[in-house]
Amino acid sequence: MIVGVPKEIYPGEQRVALTPPVIPNLAKAGFEVVVQSGAGVAAGYPDEQYAEKGAKLLPDRASVFSSAEVILQVLCYGANDINGANDLPLLRNGQILIGFLRPLGSAEVVQQVARTGATSYCVELIPRTTRAQSMDALSSMANLAGYKAVLIAADHLPRILPMMTTAAGTITPSKVLIIGVGVAGLQAIATAKRLGAVVSAYDVRPAVKEQVQSLGARFVELPLETSDAQDARGYARAQDEAFYAKQRQLMGQVIAEHDVVITTAVIPGKKAPTLVTAEMVKGMRPGSVIFDLAAERGGNCELTESGKTVVKHGVTIIGSVNVANGVAFHASQVYAKNLTTFLLNLVKDGKVRAETEDDIIRDTLLTRGGEIVNQRVRDFFSAPTTAK
Repeated sequence: MIVGVPKEIYPGEQRVALTPPVIPNLAKAGFEVVVQSGAGVAAGYPDEQYAEKGAKLLPDRASVFSSAEVILQVLCYGANDINGANDLPLLRNGQILIGFLRPLGSAEVVQQVARTGATSYCVELIPRTTRAQSMDALSSMANLAGYKAVLIAADHLPRILPMMTTAAGTITPSKVLIIGVGVAGLQAIATAKRLGAVVSAYDVRPAVKEQVQSLGARFVELPLETSDAQDARGYARAQDEAFYAKQRQLMGQVIAEHDVVITTAVIPGKKAPTLVTAEMVKGMRPGSVIFDLAAERGGNCELTESGKTVVKHGVTIIGSVNVANGVAFHASQVYAKNLTTFLLNLVKDGKVRAETEDDIIRDTLLTRGGEIVNQRVRDFFSAPTTAK
């Protein structure tokens, strides 16, 4: 079975779906790997490294798609909403496509993928189970995004993060608040602590308090009650507007006490909840920084502009998207390991396993034979099975 790795075409995307070190593992399992020339260069993986590990280099994108039975990408059409549709004519019936597809973003986009006849597997839908951890690409990217967000925020802050004793006196440490304690939030806490900041964190799920405290941060507790803060997959559930209104009222004072606020709260398939209002931003000290990791989903801050860094009321608001791309070398490294583990679980003895044999395969299978077959996605869009 031939696995193909085309160069990413999303503007500014530097990551690559497979890195040279994983190719021998695929070869041992009977896979051949073809890579578009230059696919890994931006991430720090030149063509020569792929060739040394046994991959065949092809000159263009069309050659990769026509040669391979399996296409591995970082941002497939759906996740790549800029020019990802250019790949649709290259996909063929029965070809396997694996990558980020943003399955809950647009029913029409998922249907367009289905119409190609490709069998697509969406890495965003990998279940949060112990066995699936090594395949969990979404968590891998969130982990790196949480790390990078702290570094970028610190670079924009006109203060240093750690306490420092100098001949001119003692500099007090900066205060950092993390809102949303998922994978990205936990890494942001750990990174800010390593840099010497005084760190606090808030999440609607009281169950994460112990995790926050284990990293040396203070858990912010607000007098809000909810019995269904977390879903079966471990993600925060969307709450009603009355809850968010009360939450915003209580959060204003907490936010005003901090120099850096990093927000990470997203609800799969929905607009991110507004947690930081314009009024809260006004209450922050001049020079403070907000890094909104939910910018791509509409933002947790009312004043966030997706893809832009703006200054409002003296506060820098960073709305960067695709943040993990900023550490493309290691983002590609961990993503390649995620995909390799997934592929080796999916294909045994040269044959694709049925979804009935494995919950990971069942949960990630998105389209097949011209149809949207993922039950969760069909239920979300209230869509019929067929995409025709």
